[in-house]
Amino acid sequence: MNMRPTIVCLCGSTRFYEAFQEANYIETMAGKIVLTVGHYPHTTVHGGKVGCTPHEKYKLDALHLAKIDMADEVLILNVGGYIGESTAREIAYAAMRGKKIRYLEAAQFSSPQERSNAESRGPVFVGPESDIGH
Repeated sequence: MNMRPTIVCLCGSTRFYEAFQEANYIETMAGKIVLTVGHYPHTTVHGGKVGCTPHEKYKLDALHLAKIDMADEVLILNVGGYIGESTAREIAYAAMRGKKIRYLEAAQFSSPQERSNAESRGPVFVGPESDIGH
């Protein structure tokens, strides 16, 4: 029986370029196939601060949802607990698709109701398969 490696999709704000690079390395070294973003508009890694048009942003967001569809699990790179609008949409999408969801840092909820709402959308995991951030 030929088992394929787990496929993980990295999600989070592209302002956390270093976290994406570290997670990509750690997850790859753990034997996983890593799907990640290809454009970091909040950094200078593309030879200068390179933004994108609203239409390009829409296309990139749709492309990332397709990556979530391909993945077995998602790893949310919530550096400092930060989860922006796009990442929140990706979390909801992944939960709706029944994907395993892991967080770089323990998910922060502002109220018991918010935790309950998140848990009702699907499984939420922090680690433990990954040593990221530990």
